[in-house]
Amino acid sequence: MATNELAPAYAPFFGCMGAASAIIFSSLGAAYGTAKSGVGISAMAVMKPDLIMKSIIPVVMAGILAIYGLVVAALIIQSLYPAPQYTLFMSFCDFAAGLSVGICGLASGFAIGIVGDAGVRSTAQQPKLFVGMILILIFAEVLGLYGLIVGIILHIRITTKAS
Repeated sequence: MATNELAPAYAPFFGCMGAASAIIFSSLGAAYGTAKSGVGISAMAVMKPDLIMKSIIPVVMAGILAIYGLVVAALIIQSLYPAPQYTLFMSFCDFAAGLSVGICGLASGFAIGIVGDAGVRSTAQQPKLFVGMILILIFAEVLGLYGLIVGIILHIRITTKAS
């Protein structure tokens, strides 16, 4: 196995770290958003159990964040090769792709959890706040989507560069 300074033996490590970062951080964000929103749903359901299905939206939106991380992690894993074929440029791009979707998913999960908790509780008291809560949740979710888009662009950059 001949390696050079552009493709050292440790280059695939950074690609693996990118895949791990994508799924770990986005899943942490999804878990936090689900847990925090779930607490709000539970507290709200004591007073108005008929609103449970309407209030499940933050939990669904938080769960989507883990899918973003899974998509980028799968893309990165598909492009991993041993060192001579997998250069440092490719590994750093995959690492950046994983970090972008992972950390954006984490931030988005925090926002969804906090907004979901407060939103479902306030919607139970004042139903007119439902549309406002949904709009805020959409803006929180799109933070994770931005990370997904950047991660995919970074990954596509190395696949087109390699061909």
